[in-house]
Amino acid sequence: MTVWRTTVLTLFPEMFPGPLGLSLAGKGLDDGRWALETLNIRDFAADRHRSVDDTPAGGGAGMVMRADVLAAAIDHASAGGDARPRLLMSPRGRPLTQARVRELSDGPGAVVVCGRFEGVDERVIAARDLEEISIGDYVLAGGEVAAMVLIEACVRLLPGVMGNEDSGAAESFEGGLLEHPQFTRPQVFEGREIPEALISGHHGRVEEWRRQEAERITRARRPDLWAKYRGK
Repeated sequence: MTVWRTTVLTLFPEMFPGPLGLSLAGKGLDDGRWALETLNIRDFAADRHRSVDDTPAGGGAGMVMRADVLAAAIDHASAGGDARPRLLMSPRGRPLTQARVRELSDGPGAVVVCGRFEGVDERVIAARDLEEISIGDYVLAGGEVAAMVLIEACVRLLPGVMGNEDSGAAESFEGGLLEHPQFTRPQVFEGREIPEALISGHHGRVEEWRRQEAERITRARRPDLWAKYRGK
């Protein structure tokens, strides 16, 4: 069995595995279906103060992560011709999509860099070919939580991690639409009943209802996705 490997470069390795050690991801980790390594970026600082940041060139508030220190950490993580993609969690990155998650989960794993402070020296991004990825249009204190989001999204798609392998193929974004509503027992809850089509026992009616509902929700909530879906 090929193990999906992720190496996280962070100033706070104690944050991991965190929630990745629980539920499906945690079971997959315990079962050896994926592997997690953390590297403390500060361990690659050359001075006695273990400095990883400095003031921004040109002035301004905050601090910037140094190119030389971060490059040394990345080189260590990618030593020996490691072919894993190198990712930088960044609010200015390309938005993470389910399609990119599937590509990553189908590969050997990833080296994930967690930025801090005001950002990362641009030269190391170019020199180490870091792919910048964003999980949304907002700013966090650092990249660790974003890295956990990316890793969990990938890990849950690995063979054997989800109990039902079909689960990942019938959810939001997989077919270009948001997922249809879900129901379970009791059949009546506070006067609200499960839609009749879902308890009809007719496969075709169930699938048609789910498709129509997925289209309705996508059209109402995500017009951007709806436009792409309609343009296929």
